[in-house]
This record gives sequence, C-alpha cells and structure tokens, in this order.
Amino acid sequence: MDMRDACSMDRSKDLENNAKYADVIIDVSIDKLDRPFSYRIPERLSGIICVGSRVRIPFGGGNVEKKGYVTAIRDSVELDDSRIKDITGIIEESVSAQDMSFEIAAYIKNMYGGTLSQALKVVIPAKAKAKPIELKTLVRKMDKEQLISLAGEAARKKQHAKEKLYLALIDNERIPSSWITSKLGISSQTVASVVKSGAAFLEISSEYRKPAISDICNTQVALNDGQEKIVNSVSSDMEEGLSRQYLIHGVTGSGKTEVYLRLAEKAVMMGKQVIFLIPEIALTYQTLARFYGKFGDRVSVLNSSMSPGERFDQCERAKNGDIDIIIGPRSALFTPFPNVGLIIMDEEHESSYKSESTPKYHAREVAARICEMTGASFVMGSATPSLESYTAATSGKVTLFELTERAGGGELASTEIIDLRKELSSGNRSMFSRRLKALMDDRMAKGEQIMLFLNRRGFSGQISCRECGKVIMCPHCEVPMSLHKGSVLICHYCGETREKPAVCPSCGSKYLAAIKAGTEQVEESVRKLYPEAGILRMDKDTTKEKGAYDRILSSFSNGEAQILIGTQMIVKGHDFPNVTLVGILVADLSLGVPDYRAAERTFQLLAQAAGRAGRGEKPGNAVIQTYQPDSYAIKCAAEQDYVKFYEEEMAYRETAGYPPALHLLAIQFFGLDDKKTSELARGLADVIKSNGAKKVLGPAPANIAKVKDYYRHVIYIKDTDEDALAKIRSFSEEYLDDKDMNGMFVQFDLDPVNQI
Repeated sequence: MDMRDACSMDRSKDLENNAKYADVIIDVSIDKLDRPFSYRIPERLSGIICVGSRVRIPFGGGNVEKKGYVTAIRDSVELDDSRIKDITGIIEESVSAQDMSFEIAAYIKNMYGGTLSQALKVVIPAKAKAKPIELKTLVRKMDKEQLISLAGEAARKKQHAKEKLYLALIDNERIPSSWITSKLGISSQTVASVVKSGAAFLEISSEYRKPAISDICNTQVALNDGQEKIVNSVSSDMEEGLSRQYLIHGVTGSGKTEVYLRLAEKAVMMGKQVIFLIPEIALTYQTLARFYGKFGDRVSVLNSSMSPGERFDQCERAKNGDIDIIIGPRSALFTPFPNVGLIIMDEEHESSYKSESTPKYHAREVAARICEMTGASFVMGSATPSLESYTAATSGKVTLFELTERAGGGELASTEIIDLRKELSSGNRSMFSRRLKALMDDRMAKGEQIMLFLNRRGFSGQISCRECGKVIMCPHCEVPMSLHKGSVLICHYCGETREKPAVCPSCGSKYLAAIKAGTEQVEESVRKLYPEAGILRMDKDTTKEKGAYDRILSSFSNGEAQILIGTQMIVKGHDFPNVTLVGILVADLSLGVPDYRAAERTFQLLAQAAGRAGRGEKPGNAVIQTYQPDSYAIKCAAEQDYVKFYEEEMAYRETAGYPPALHLLAIQFFGLDDKKTSELARGLADVIKSNGAKKVLGPAPANIAKVKDYYRHVIYIKDTDEDALAKIRSFSEEYLDDKDMNGMFVQFDLDPVNQI
C-alpha cells in the first residue's frame, strides 16, 4: 500500500467518524514543545487532512504561524472547545508521511534523543516540492496540404523562420520545443505565431528529474561457489518470508557487489523494493553504473549533492512505483517505498553511517529496525566489518557468510611494510621510501596505474617520536593525549593533564613532533618526479563542485591519468583493473587519534587501500609506509588478516571497557562561556553518579575544545545495558530542562563513532 492509499484510507475513516480535531507536532527543535498540540480541523479541510499531513497552524499567544506534522486525527478532545484554534492550512507540496515514518521517528527519538520533530525531519527527507521540469511539444493540427500552403505564404512574405517551422511540421507530427530553439534556431515568438495560425498547438507536460549516469556497465558475471551459496541461502529465506540479518565478510575483490545485484534482482522479481546504502557519494559512480546496467530506469540515486528538485523527484518516483531500487548514503534509508523487501548496507563498517547531528542515529541500527517492522531482509557487507557487526555475527544474532577468495581468481596484492624510521636514519627525507619510488618507476614505465593514499584521519595534536614511533598516551584511558597551547597535553576522555616532555619517554629522543602532510604537497612532489604523467587529486578541495566525484573517477577509470592521489575517499569500493600499485604514505597518522576506535579505523583504511591493487589480471603491490611497523593494526592489515585483528582489538575493548564490550553514552556540552559550560557539565556528572551510574568519565574538554566561539566539554558513561543508558539520557534531559541554558546546548550520542 503506497502513501496515497494510506492517506485516502485515513480520510475515509475521518469522514465516517466525523473527525474534527488533529494532534500536531510543532516543527521546532525545542524539547519543551516536543509533544502534540490539539487543533480544530476547519470544515474546508475536512477529508483532506490525514495522519502525516504537514500543516500550518497558529501557535502561542501571538498566533505566530508555525509548521507541523499531524500525528493523529480525533473526533473529540478533553480541552474546552473555545481554547482550541483552527488549523490554518495544509502544505500540499510536501511529501506526506506514512504511519510507519512516525514509528521510525519515535524509535530514533527514544534510542538517540533529540525531539520528535527533529526525528521526523530525518525520516521525511524531501519536504519542499521544487518546480517541476516543464516539457513543451509542438503538435501538428493541420494536414500537410494546408501546411504547404502556409509555408508558401511565409516564403512570399520573407518570413523564413515561420517557413522553416511549417516545413518541419510537414515531416514531423510532434516536435520538442527545445529542439525547435536549439537545432532550428527559431524563437518562442515565432512558435507562438504558428500556434496562433492554427497549424499546431503546444502540449505541455512535466517530467521527473533523473540522475545522470556517466557510465553504464552491463557485464553479467558468473558466480563462484561462495557467491552462489550466499545468493541461494538469502533468496530462500526471502521466499519463505523470513526477515533476517546477514553479514557478508568478503576480502577485497571477492565479488560482494555481484551478490548484491542478484539479491536485488530476486527482491524485484518478488514485487518488492530495494534500498542500497553506500557510505559516501564517491562510491555512487561505479555502483550506480552496475545497477543501472542491470535494472535501467528502475534504479535511481539519492544523495546530498543533488538539488532539492532532484531529491524530491526521486521520492515521488519511489512513492509512485516508478523505481524499484534506490542507491545512496544513510538518508536514502528513508526513501518512501511502499513495499521494502531488502536493505543492503555496503561497507557497513564506515563511520559516515552515523549521523553527526541530532538525533545522532546509526543507519545500521535503524535499518535493522525498519526490516523488523516491514519483514524485509537486511544484508551487510564489508572486507573489514565493524567490531559491532562481527560480534553480532559470531554470537549468532546475525548470519555470517565468508568470501575468502577474489571473484576473478586473482591474488591479493603483495603488501610490504616500510619502516620510515630507517628511511630517516639512512638520510631519505622524501615522503616516498626507496622501495615505493622503485615500484612507482616500474609502473610508470609499464603504463600501469598507481594510487597514492594519504591517511589524513589523524589529528595534528598527537605527539609522536620520529626515532621510535611511539605516541604519548594517557595512562588512564589508553588513548593518545593531545597537544594544546602552552605545551600542555590533555586526555579528552578523562581530563588528565601533563606537560609536554622534552624527550621521548620511551627512547629518550628529542625528536618529538606532530606529523603534518597534505595531498597538495604529495601532488607537488609527484609532479616533480613525473612531469609528463597524468595526475589527478581527489580530496575535499577537488570535489566541492557537483559531479566532481564522477568526473575524477571516470577520468582515472578511462586511463586519462596514470596516478591518482587522495584521502580515504579513493580507497573504498572502487575497482580499477589497471591499478597495480598502491602507496600508503604515512599509515600511522590515524593511530594517534585520541579515540578508542583508532586501531580499528587504521586497520580498515589500510586493508581497504591495499585491496585496490591487483584487481584485474595483473598482479598488484601495496606499500605501507609507517613509523610504527610493529602495530598489530598495521601488521594485520598488511596480512589482510581480519580475524587476527578482531581478536587483538576485542581483547583491548574488553579490558578498557569500550563498545562493543560495553555501550557508551557521550553527553556533549556546548557554550559561549567556558566556566558556565564546565559547571553545567560537572553538575550533571554529579547527578548521574548520584543516580547509581558507576562508570562515569569526565567531564573533560572535548577533543577540539572550542569551535566557532563555543567551548566544548564531554561526559562519558559506560554500561552493558543500552536501556540503562537510555534512562540516564532521559533523566539528564529532565535535569537540564530546569537549568538556565542561555548560550548553551547539549547533545547526546549513543556509542559515538568519532572522537568528540
């Protein structure tokens, strides 16, 4: 049942019950207003307003017009009728919400905090209708003899444009207006004159905007035994109507995308729709090409680089049954499909699946909830799964599938670890080790392609030793300390403060510094080495413009450049058969991030980066340059040994008490006055402790202590029970309701995925 049917049924019920009142959630982000208010439905809107309608209402003593969502329809209310105001009108151009959207919004609010209105804004992503694309077509009315006569008359009067158009109508019954102006060079005034003569009429229609597909891939690949086993198993469950969760752990190049394609095909054959989640816009390029090659116009895309009109049109196409598959980052999860049968989450380990704004929901958990509600199947995939998902799989909560070989039969790249400390001691101060430079020379001579990855997830405040590679860690939290003004080191988890040492505590070296490097510097160095080479750079600066991702990746795929330099966006999910060398320039930058997930992030990035090499018929090499060659994250990534890394990392998480061994609630305070903000944080921490919470860290300054004049502080609470943390969040919200929050605000984050 689609939205229009649901809304129609609601209206029928309303008329039968002679409903007069509506519960409305105000479209504002104020906790004290996060409840429905009763409004009268005026007679002129009776039968039009339904659950999910977005309406205009007078609010407060001044009757200021506000927008809101109708959450329920009633035939009576407890309030005195004289106190109830009328709904002003309905916002007809908005995308109406399904009843399920409110359930999802309520789940997000209860799990992650924020207001119901904020949650509704998340699950109803396309709210404003953009002006549709108008298509004009000139349609012939007269017979050919009459048109010949009119053309002759125009010729005699030397009206050459009209003559040309009459002659065109003789040969074409329908002519698009855009073709008339662009190809024939005829003005709209001439077209209007021809229409006035009665020779033709203008037919006006509208068209949905569709995403541009820069490349199409329709290659059908035969499945190997491992892939076929997964497709058959999940398809069988889908046929039986079983709603289950699955994790595909497959090495890089193992053919997970082909498995996704087959499962999507199965869902579509069953008359269901598919939501395919990808972590970043950059991955849309090849994924959309593969799906478009198989499903054509029945697949579309949603992402933040699209215009409001494009986003709105894709939601309308989904509602109306014009598409079966949507591809996009986490916001695509809320596409208003009437009958979702399959949700796929590729690269499920990626942190971008977690929202950074309130409500700070995780798409993985919300997708699982939607599948429970709809009976859909949920398939996750990654070469480097998150510890949360792999733990769920090993415990039996999620069905685990393993793909241990590359789909084409090729070998994983031969990976070497280069110790940058030895390079430095031998006099090599270049950003390229001698081994990497030799391999680059070889690939350039052979005409093969190279990818150079700079791991810039690191935070420049970390202090490491250039002699031994050690990073200065907090003795209490086992995370790196960060350098602040005045040579002060601070732990952003517990607040421990120390003076920066003059020499390395481990080896006594005086070479303590923060490593600083950027993709522009790398590009400059590469151009000096290979001035004749085609070089592309892909980072935030080069991908600001719409379509930049596709242009850069398409250019590299087509062989227009031999070297691609970039940050993490170049190492995830891309498949370039001619890439035979990947160089990872400073692998350990992300190890120094003051975050308990630092080792996991480093392993994932390095394993994914190394996996870009040798995906075609030619063998590949990967070179990992690092100051910490003995790190288990780096060694396991070089060996592509996920299980070994998982065991090492889980032992640390269990000892230190971090997710997924425990759950973690972060409470973030923002304020214009540092002292008041700090006092508010300390006051709440004391209240939380007095209510029985045993594992409370902080408050401490946040990782970045001040942003845009706002001081930032944070409290962490650990517990094995998610519900216990939900209760702490709830009474914390009540506590803060009674405080003077002038110039301050607070955010709650359950199991944060980035350092705070």
